[in-house]
Amino acid sequence: MRYLSEWDQWKRYSSKSWERFIEKAREMTTHLELWRKDIRSIEGKFGTGIQSYFSFLRFLVLLNLVIFLIIFMLVLLPVLLTRYKITNSSFVLIPSKGADIQCTVYPISSSGLIYFYSYIIDLLSGTGFLEDTCLFYGHYTIDGVKFQNFIYDLPLAYVLSTVAYLALSLLWIVKRSVEGFKSNLIRSEEHFQSYCNKIFAGWDFCITSRSVADLKHSSLRYELRADLEEERIRQKIAERTSEETIRIYSLRLFLNCIVLAVLAACFYAIYRATIFSQEHMKKEIDKMVFGENLLILYLPSIVITLANFITPIIFAKIIHYEDYSPGFEIRLTILRCVFMRLATICVLVFTLDSKITSCDNYPCELCGYNQKLYPCWETQVGQEMYKLMIFDLIIILAVTLFVDFPRKILVTYCSSWKLFQCWGQQEFAIPDNVLGIVYGQTICWIGAFFSPLLPAVATLKFIIIFYVKEISLLYTCRPSPRQFRASNSNFFFLLVLLIGLCLAIIPLTISIARIPSSKACGPFTNFNTTWEVVPKMVSTFPSSLQSLVHGITSEAFAVPFFMILCLVMFYFIALAGAHKRVVVQLREQLSLESRDKRYLIQKLTEAQRDMRNRLD
Repeated sequence: MRYLSEWDQWKRYSSKSWERFIEKAREMTTHLELWRKDIRSIEGKFGTGIQSYFSFLRFLVLLNLVIFLIIFMLVLLPVLLTRYKITNSSFVLIPSKGADIQCTVYPISSSGLIYFYSYIIDLLSGTGFLEDTCLFYGHYTIDGVKFQNFIYDLPLAYVLSTVAYLALSLLWIVKRSVEGFKSNLIRSEEHFQSYCNKIFAGWDFCITSRSVADLKHSSLRYELRADLEEERIRQKIAERTSEETIRIYSLRLFLNCIVLAVLAACFYAIYRATIFSQEHMKKEIDKMVFGENLLILYLPSIVITLANFITPIIFAKIIHYEDYSPGFEIRLTILRCVFMRLATICVLVFTLDSKITSCDNYPCELCGYNQKLYPCWETQVGQEMYKLMIFDLIIILAVTLFVDFPRKILVTYCSSWKLFQCWGQQEFAIPDNVLGIVYGQTICWIGAFFSPLLPAVATLKFIIIFYVKEISLLYTCRPSPRQFRASNSNFFFLLVLLIGLCLAIIPLTISIARIPSSKACGPFTNFNTTWEVVPKMVSTFPSSLQSLVHGITSEAFAVPFFMILCLVMFYFIALAGAHKRVVVQLREQLSLESRDKRYLIQKLTEAQRDMRNRLD
């Protein structure tokens, strides 16, 4: 420091002081982490594998909370400030511009005698008294909010909030998974190195419970057996004849056709259940009993839940006959289950979209959609997403209360019975639980546009799931002895979540850009589609800025931009390949150094032996 100038010394001192301040601030913020003590306790009792699931659940709680804050600040807050006269502002209501009077009819609720159980149905399905609340899209039939110096464009804010929470989710997921991408691109283990890592460095020192330690032993034994089984299958593949190869590939083709048939049957069942539910849900409540009404309202959710429960069992049976390695069996089964769970939501949304845009004996040209059956179709799509969210929570609570706890009691106090011994204690399967919460998060991403407060519902749901799963883990479950190998890192969880986000963007984009917006409700009654508010905003820009925006969105800019992105991607792929080769060379050098040391030690030992022989 004495050879530096006073200015350089001050800069270095300030830099170090700032680094110390940041480090202290990070230490302080760790004590403010949500569920820090609970997750540390789970890690100490059950290891890092199950702890990663609860950390992932905490991440989803924070993500949904931020999404809710974005929607609240951009959409709900200006409406609340004006409605409750907190600020000197007023609503700018939407005047009807050329829309037929028939398209603007929106009967929210029917008059007449209301039974007590109808309030329960409304609470579970989002109909009745909840339909005209700020929970759903139809409540925001406002063109803007007029403040003292400007007019707040609510339709534009509604679209921007959707784009903002999708972009934030994408960036946050990519940021958290970038380390996993790096390690998967660069790191590769040889089989001998994999054995050494499991034997010498495979123990989880966070485990303190004897029973969990025994499970960790069995897990390591399983992984070693799986590695040996993979070696056996590699050797078996190398020794296969042409006839055996043709036979096994023919069998796999046949079994994959069965898998596709099962998926098609599930999708068709969801399609038929959705159509039946939509055609009969307009029936008057007083003409049906409580159970019948609730069954019709929840029929798509029930079919989706049954499909998500039955198909993994079928896939697990089929995979045993395809003659794959144990590790690939797990990955392929999980991939099929991911596709099944997330595709069912897309099938439901696309079925609703097709029903909205098709009219049997009713002219759709008047309004652009089936106004008779769907006077406010955005709200009804939001109600379907709301029902899926609530029903998923009910199923989780019901399974925990009426399956896991009775099973624990029977296994504990009736252990002498062979039936309950074979049944065994409930296992905490990490991949299945992760798929369940990713399924709920995908519902939230799709439904947040149609039900702006759905992220708040999802936040409460995931908080309840955290405590339910924690209690279930501590008192009724045991860790699965056949653990998923990537459970110690969140890369697999984030990859599945990224797939869910991509699948959620597809139906949202189609609904916003192609389906005509409702003329009876919502902030887009004067627009043909929701996305038309963006060109309208661009038309208010200065001419030079309009030219810049049109140039950026034109093909003349898109094609070179795409080529540049491809070149950048190829550069990073080549850079990753170079890093991987460097890692391989460094490993070879370490191996050579170890051999050189062994050789030198051997020569030194021989020289010492010869010296002792000469002295003797």
